Formats: sequence, structure tokens, C-alpha cells
Amino acid sequence: MDVVTLRRDDSQLRALFVTSRKVGGAVVRNRVRRRMREALRALTSDMAGGADVAFIAFSSAADASYWDLLNEMQRCLTEAGLTAPGNPP
Repeated sequence: MDVVTLRRDDSQLRALFVTSRKVGGAVVRNRVRRRMREALRALTSDMAGGADVAFIAFSSAADASYWDLLNEMQRCLTEAGLTAPGNPP
């Protein structure tokens, strides 16, 4: 998974989830996006607002569990400087 961020002045956090056809069919892509949205909800308590965040899923996301996606998103957000390092909820 990759993440692209753009800092903004306001305190709102906006997210975009990108899943290409390489991830799988429509059902698989939608499942990955649902899991990513739910993982972001779990991570938002630790996040600083004021950013646009684009999560780009790779083909391996199709086989990843919710917890794998959660850990990967935590890692990406920590590297981007939007959340403090630590264990996900």
C-alpha cells in the first residue's frame, strides 16, 4: 500500500481510496475499500487533521485481512507524519 498526503490549513481530514483493476474484480475492490475505510475510522483518533490522504492499494490487498490493512495503513500514516507510532487499536 502506498499513501499520498497533502497538508491543508483547516482541521478536516479527507481520504481517498484507490483500488485498480489489478486488485481484482468489482466485488474484491469494493471489499478492500470497505476494509480500508473501516481501518481509517479506527485510526482517526490518533491522527492530526488538516490533510488530504490518498491510499493506493496494490494487488496484494485483495488477500489481506482487515488487520493486515490496518497495520499497513498505520505504517503509511506514521511515515507520512500524520500519526504517532504505536500499536493500532
